Amino acid sequence: MCNSLLAGIVYEHDTIASLRRELSRNGQLRSMCGFKNSETPPPWVYSRFLDKLMEKEHQEYIEEIFNNLIEELKGLLPDFGEKLAVDGKAIESYANPHDYDQDEKEELKNDRRRDLDAKFGRKDYYYKDEHGNKYETTKRWFGYKLHLIVDAEYELPVSYKVITAEKGESPIAHEMIDELKQTHPDLRGKCKYLLGDRGYDGGKLIKKCWDEYRIKPIIDIRDMWKDGEDSRVLEDEENVVYDYCGNVYCYDPDTGLKKDGLWGF
Repeated sequence: MCNSLLAGIVYEHDTIASLRRELSRNGQLRSMCGFKNSETPPPWVYSRFLDKLMEKEHQEYIEEIFNNLIEELKGLLPDFGEKLAVDGKAIESYANPHDYDQDEKEELKNDRRRDLDAKFGRKDYYYKDEHGNKYETTKRWFGYKLHLIVDAEYELPVSYKVITAEKGESPIAHEMIDELKQTHPDLRGKCKYLLGDRGYDGGKLIKKCWDEYRIKPIIDIRDMWKDGEDSRVLEDEENVVYDYCGNVYCYDPDTGLKKDGLWGF
């Protein structure tokens, strides 16, 4: 059963029904998964198996397997963990969106047709086109969010956390970095760089990485200029400007043409 679920992930089946259709037509896959009688398990077998797999007392075994695999990777890959990257991914629930209160959860806790734990989440994206026009888009979903810290070179995870969708990325990154110190202190000590997108641009996280762990944070900076300016004039200068990323430019006093860097200033 476990092998068949892993096969469903590998072959990108979104549902158990889709996986069962594949198993029904693919006898070789059934044999590889270990179904000796060559019959595809009925739907209720998967429901019971998943219920048992997701019982809370099994979580410690999953964590143990995960951490043992990381220990093996550290032996196989000497530079494993030197460059880490952090990111979050939205996971939508298959259930219809609904935010249940605590009383409703108690009444419906035995009803498996509903997702009683999922929450509403949103993430805002800001970008600029080639003409300098700024745009904003928002992603909303009902479900969860997967937070990952991975080795940026080998694209393998070193820490993960699945939580409801309403929580932000940066606070969870704080928790995961601290937990990594407890679970794999040598890996945290080996880390030289932590990469992240602008969702992790925060003074507290950057300060924690460098001051506490001597990890260099390489995090995209957010545009905090609210007035819509593309650049500002450097104090006490007339033809030297900078943008919100810290890039510095100068303008030729005679032609007015912008030049990258400070050459000619």
